[in-house]
Amino acid sequence: MRGPDLDRERSEKKLSLPEFLSMYNEGLPSEYPKASTPLLTAFNLKHPELFKREGVWSLDQHRKKFMDWLPNHLRTNAESRRA
Repeated sequence: MRGPDLDRERSEKKLSLPEFLSMYNEGLPSEYPKASTPLLTAFNLKHPELFKREGVWSLDQHRKKFMDWLPNHLRTNAESRRA
């Protein structure tokens, strides 16, 4: 009999924004931009369809999508500041 899948439990755990922020940045490669509360808030506002329950985050549902969204968001904001 197999024991509990701790990675899966960690990924599926329902988190608050501060908990998600901490877990997201934990172990992130140094060359990748870190998450922040303002960035996570902007992501939440841009993708409300990913948040069926307000204020609830999980690594399995949001981490990859946030990672994909973040570089383009940072680039777009940098370009708009230069203009």
